[in-house]
Amino acid sequence: MELRHIRYFVAVADRLNFSRAAEQLHIAEPPLSRQIRQLEEELGVVLFLRDRRRVALTDAGVILLKEARLLLAQQSHLLDAVRRNKKGEVGFVKAGVGTGLGEPVQRICALHAKRFPAVEVTCTGIFSALQGQAIAEHRIDVGFLRPSRIDMSKLMSEPIFEERLVVLLARKHPLARRKKLKLAELASEPLALQDPRISAGLHDKVLDLYRRAGLTPTLGQASSGPFDEAQTMLVASGKGICIAVDGVLHYPGRGNAVTTVPLDDPDNTIDVHMLWRRGEKSAVILAFLDSARKIFKHHSSKVTH
Repeated sequence: MELRHIRYFVAVADRLNFSRAAEQLHIAEPPLSRQIRQLEEELGVVLFLRDRRRVALTDAGVILLKEARLLLAQQSHLLDAVRRNKKGEVGFVKAGVGTGLGEPVQRICALHAKRFPAVEVTCTGIFSALQGQAIAEHRIDVGFLRPSRIDMSKLMSEPIFEERLVVLLARKHPLARRKKLKLAELASEPLALQDPRISAGLHDKVLDLYRRAGLTPTLGQASSGPFDEAQTMLVASGKGICIAVDGVLHYPGRGNAVTTVPLDDPDNTIDVHMLWRRGEKSAVILAFLDSARKIFKHHSSKVTH
């Protein structure tokens, strides 16, 4: 059975007239009659009662007509969904979100929902350094991350906005009330660095800031991420400081024992990138990337190959 047989059957059933149905279908009446007979033979039933005066549906024809309408409506819906998917208007996007990047990614999702309400976007928290593998394995489609040591041979990256770096220190620390701090003022403080396996971009950025300032940091306990409770405890105890992104200001678990002071350095920012598969063809995913660009259009973007 082919869909054209179903369409021919519905056309005749709607009009109960082979001539008018053939005219509507733009075919001759004899071929139409043959197609209906073929359908009846394939189903093993009689669909129409025909004589010189009238055409009527049999009981089998009434049942088939009900199901045929549903089938054709589903076909129309399927074709529409495929066409809309080709335009990026319907489908799914899986996004990976680095620590502390939930708020900006939520803004992207909100805009995308307005532009493409039929697209479903799901977000998963995932460390920056792990997003490349997640994209390669199709566990996510787009990643939002800080720079990391990721194999870019099958990926594309684009900076979308900058984050400010701040100094995280104990609220009782003598420098905690300062409006801003230079690295030279922190030279003697033990520095809690992020684990490069988890947050290589921030780890490398902080070390580069010290190097440019001509300083060698005294390294304290390493952190397992851009911000975590162990880091808070270390800083709160007065055993060290941490240079982190401004996003930690509202990160859960920071508590009241620590505070942040802006870092006074001309290079005190770090880029946040979006990451996706090289050669991506999905219009749904490409449209989502475009929504991200629209949100952060003020930022000068450059695609990294």
